[in-house]
Parts: sequence; structure tokens; C-alpha cells
Amino acid sequence: MSAKAEHYDVIVKPVITEKATMASEANGVVFEVAIDANKPQIKEAVEALFGVKVKAVNTTITKGKTKRFRGQPGKRKDVKKAYVTLEEGNTIDVSTGL
Repeated sequence: MSAKAEHYDVIVKPVITEKATMASEANGVVFEVAIDANKPQIKEAVEALFGVKVKAVNTTITKGKTKRFRGQPGKRKDVKKAYVTLEEGNTIDVSTGL
């Protein structure tokens, strides 16, 4: 498998929320990542795909909520988010596609 395909497997999608927008003002970007991805993999994937220098990566795992689907109890999937801080002068515009 090519290296580029592996990078796409690590980063699922950008997170666009109010909190993520506030992070972008402080030179940060938020991505939803694969649940088994680690910080060095995330750093490498972001640097390779977007051509920027990463300063730091912080991650958080949100446990899936128990909800009802068509009257049946079910569970949403667990989600891992990566808060990526970029070096000064680097930016990623997540509103445009990749």
C-alpha cells in the first residue's frame, strides 16, 4: 500500500465546530482521526498531506453515546479527535477540499 493511502487512512475528516474555529485563530486545526492512530502517525500524515510543519498534536477520545435507532437501543461509534498545533506561518484552510 502506498504511503499516501496510509495518510488518508489516518485522517478521517476535518472537524468544523465553534471550538475548532476558535482553535484555528490560535494556529490550530482539528481532525477526526482513526481510533488506532497515534500522535507521530497523525503528525506525519498532516505534514505530508498539507505540506506544513506541525508543532504539537493533542488527542482526545469521545465515547459513543447510547441512543435509540428506530426504537431499538444502539450505540454511536467512539470518535478520536486530534488537535494539531501548527508552527508559526503555517496554515491549513479546512473549508476547501483536499
